[in-house]
Formats: sequence, structure tokens, C-alpha cells
Amino acid sequence: MGDYTIQISTKLIDQLARDDEKVKRKSRKPRPKKKTTVQQHEEPQDIAPKEFPSEPKTSSPALAPVPAPGWPVQPPPMFLPVTPAPPPPPAAMPEVESIRSILKESEAVLEKLDKQEAGARQELSKRAKELHDKEFKLPYQNPMPCTEERAGCLECYKSNAKDPLKCAEAVRRFEACALMAMKSTTAKAD
Repeated sequence: MGDYTIQISTKLIDQLARDDEKVKRKSRKPRPKKKTTVQQHEEPQDIAPKEFPSEPKTSSPALAPVPAPGWPVQPPPMFLPVTPAPPPPPAAMPEVESIRSILKESEAVLEKLDKQEAGARQELSKRAKELHDKEFKLPYQNPMPCTEERAGCLECYKSNAKDPLKCAEAVRRFEACALMAMKSTTAKAD
């Protein structure tokens, strides 16, 4: 928020001082009190003093605060934050208005270009993926030979970790399968 200064002139201070003196000099004339007559066959009603909304309500009238004579009881002041005045509307100059209209048009063009760029980026990504899939597709690979024999050999070693000689038969089967696979691949290559 901005900085604000308040200047109080000596004239205002003198006026306020004189106003206090005037209030002290004035005396109020007492109003004559009207007597209320109460009929004997009726019960008198309780006349409660007026309560102001700012005063707290008390349960017994003896504890209620009595306002000072002559001055009315006023609610406490309410303080509001100081807000600066809104800035005055800018002067309408044709040059400024033309610049603003051009600025709005350029912002609209920028939004349109952003949308086009996003669409082009998606299209480019899609085409690059398709090209990558076509060019770099792995050729058909033959399954690895002797997978069952290899798995059987590994299982035997896991179950007989203390006595690996019991897996000699599984190792022989895996070796025979591997030799046959090597012979078949060399025969195909020739």
C-alpha cells in the first residue's frame, strides 16, 4: 500500500479546543418528569432500561451499567483499512487505442499459431514413430535351442548344491543338445 500523510493545522486544533469548551459551558435543562398513574387493580409492569446492541446483556438489572447523564452511549468505533482510490481512467487517445487494437490482434494470431504448432508437433511425432517402427523392426529370430535342457540343468544344480555330481546326466543331455544345435547352424550356413 502507499504511504499516506495527514496534516493537522493549528486552526483545526484551536477549533477542536474551543468546541470542547463550548460543550462544557452548556448545561442541559431538565425535562419535567411525567408521573405515571397505576391503577390499584393492575399489577405494575417491569420497566426495563433500553439496551443498546453494542452493550453486553446482563442477567440482573442491578449489574447493568448506567450510562452517564447527558451523553448517549455510542458503540465502539469500527476501524476499516485504508484503501487507495482507484486510478483515474486513461485518457482516450487515438494512438493508444490503435496500439491496443493491434496488440489484441497479435495476441489472437499468437494463439492461432500456438494451436497450429501443437497440431504439427503431434503429427510429426506420429509420423516419426511410424517410420521408426518400419525401419528398425527386428527381424524374425529363431528361438534359442536347448532351453528345456538348460532349465533342467540349472534346476538340478539348485536342488543339489552340496553334491553337484548328481547332475552329470542333466549336463550330458544339455551338452548333446548344444552340439546338435551347433552342427545344424553350420550346415545351414554352408
